[in-house]
Amino acid sequence: MSRVIAITGAARGIGFATAGALAARGAKVAIGDVDETAAKEAGERLGVLALRVDVTDRASFEAFLEDVEDGLGALDVLVNNAGIMPIGPVTGESEADARRCLDVNVHGVMTGTRLALERMLPRGRGQIVNIASLAGVLPTPGLALYNASKAAVVAFTEATRLEVRDRGVHVGAILPSFTNTELIAGTRSPRGMRNCEPEDVAAAVVQMIARPRPQIVVPRMLTGQIRMMGLIPDGVKRFMARRYGLDTIFLDFDREARKGYDARIRG
Repeated sequence: MSRVIAITGAARGIGFATAGALAARGAKVAIGDVDETAAKEAGERLGVLALRVDVTDRASFEAFLEDVEDGLGALDVLVNNAGIMPIGPVTGESEADARRCLDVNVHGVMTGTRLALERMLPRGRGQIVNIASLAGVLPTPGLALYNASKAAVVAFTEATRLEVRDRGVHVGAILPSFTNTELIAGTRSPRGMRNCEPEDVAAAVVQMIARPRPQIVVPRMLTGQIRMMGLIPDGVKRFMARRYGLDTIFLDFDREARKGYDARIRG
């Protein structure tokens, strides 16, 4: 895999694991993160190009992609991975949190996608992989902001895919379940379920790049259940949510354990 691949939000978590998996397969990888120090440290550990990028700033994102192409060659794949996850009651979410969440999770993906398409469409080739979430299709109490942002990513990705699919550019979304990263700090796992690891999501990205498709759910075993959700009565959904503890996971959490993450995403 000798493609040039840029990944946002890759100083840690899913982005870091994805960069490692792709570099190990021979890809020319560049990682970007708003935390420049963490990005440089991650780049040194992985042996890849590391740059600062603020996905909420078009000029910063454009400079990131230009630097990637200057350093590694024409961009083949963009992985829009940067994202944040504020949690808690919808009435307790601040206006600042709401705007920041949509700026990073939605506008960041939209900006990156447009900038990548400006490069890829004239060449008639390229690929964009957007890291969405099962939260984009499974609304959950205490996760309203994140649900809204990831639902937007799912819809935006599919509409864009349909628009450019006959022009040589592939666009798809990865929908991970609970994954062991900072995003779920202070929360507990759904009863009876095992959290995914960042490497599981990274493996799905590798698969999508190798064989493009509209979506990949992680873990794959949930794919059928997700497709059936629209047919399940509301009462059954409520029963399932209570059974697995999904009705309270993001309302009853350890605020102290989450302090570090919350401080970081609020800048």
